[in-house]
Amino acid sequence: MKTLTKGEKFFLAGQWVERDRLIDVRDPKDDSLITTVPAASIEDTLFAIEEAKKGAKIAAEIPTHERIAILNRAADWILDNKEEYATMIAREGSKTIREARKEVTRCIETLRVSAEEARRIQGETIPFDQMQGSENRVGYYYRFPIGIIAAITPFNDPLNLVAHKVGPAIAAGNAIIVKPATVTPLSALMLAKAFEKAGLPAKVLSVITGYASEIGDTLVTHPDIRMVSFTGGLSAGKEILKKAGLKKISMELGSNSPVIVLNDAELEEAVESTVSGAFWAAGQNCLGVQRIYIEDQVFEEFQGKFVNQTLQYRVGDKLSEFTDMGPMINEKEAIRVENWVNEAVAKGAKLLCGGKREGAFYMPTVLTDVPENCTLASEEVFGPVVTLYRVPDLNTAICESNRNEYGLQAGIFTKDIEKAFHAIRRMEVGGIMINDSSDYRIDAMPFGGVKGSGLGREGIKFALQEMTEPKVVCFKLKK
Repeated sequence: MKTLTKGEKFFLAGQWVERDRLIDVRDPKDDSLITTVPAASIEDTLFAIEEAKKGAKIAAEIPTHERIAILNRAADWILDNKEEYATMIAREGSKTIREARKEVTRCIETLRVSAEEARRIQGETIPFDQMQGSENRVGYYYRFPIGIIAAITPFNDPLNLVAHKVGPAIAAGNAIIVKPATVTPLSALMLAKAFEKAGLPAKVLSVITGYASEIGDTLVTHPDIRMVSFTGGLSAGKEILKKAGLKKISMELGSNSPVIVLNDAELEEAVESTVSGAFWAAGQNCLGVQRIYIEDQVFEEFQGKFVNQTLQYRVGDKLSEFTDMGPMINEKEAIRVENWVNEAVAKGAKLLCGGKREGAFYMPTVLTDVPENCTLASEEVFGPVVTLYRVPDLNTAICESNRNEYGLQAGIFTKDIEKAFHAIRRMEVGGIMINDSSDYRIDAMPFGGVKGSGLGREGIKFALQEMTEPKVVCFKLKK
């Protein structure tokens, strides 16, 4: 894919527009320029909102069968151009081409599930006569679209996480304005192209590229925005909550995901699953395995196998079919991870492998004996770093897993169903994977966390509930 010297346009209420002020989009592999995108202004954002007000009325009137058709046609377009989408994901972000292809496949699935769920936005009859004096009343409730949704998306899944907001919004009959991550806007623009090709009416969708510091507050605070759907960091999420005002909020704010490995676990399976879960997309994954608690009896064996498999990870060119892991999103982030690891080692942690950086590349890193008073122990590393902990029993592992501000997903490896259910009941997370790592998700399941990991749930059916409101209808009949 050649660099586009003229730069890209952004998608403003159905029109592709240019601006004089530009943002460079660079390949994190070597910081080379891929292309540029316009830097949208506050005026652009306000225009997008005004047009979305019209778009919301248009979207609400689109028949369900046509919403289904539009979503399926968008999915078909992406399927027909799958390699182009995958290459863009790999070039502008951190994923290898094999990881990027999987994201494109998931995006197609997300849109298809959105189409299916569009036909299932249903209400219920209400037995009003359950209350004395209401014997002559009958009625029901149905769900209606909320209006305009603002979606703010991260860099690590630049296509599918956008689809997780756009798909349900369109299925529900809303208008949506997307502000993609500044460093990875191209995949989101390609998604807009798919919807344009699919015949989505103008004004229903905007994808505006720009700096969050300049246009974010306008999207978050504007009274005509009825919902903010945000995926990103905890600190940014807290700021949005302070500013948003009276509107719906959906947030997925990351994690510091734990996995428990008990004495009876299938170790080969546990190692393979957790290594992949730790280093997928260079560890820049909200579900990524960051902490592994291993029972005493199998700790040494697990540690040896885990380190050995980590050392076999092939780091390099993202577009190579043989590469397992690419760079982090930029050198600044790689330096941050390097500093966190160095801090842990300085405070007594033992470095088992990795710990080296070359530009934006940070080698897959495994540590043990990480003390509680360092950043790695409590914060989301969002990089290719995993820590191993020896524990005497399941209860200790659960207590240590819960000793954290986050609670997105967790994993446990055991053959004992009683122990599995004990962990299910006591672990403070939004999802727990049995005999799998924390890094497992299908796009149809409810997805979200507790504590500092967010508010509400994504996953198409569940996002649709957030993006609609129930309206009660009651008929008073003559006696």
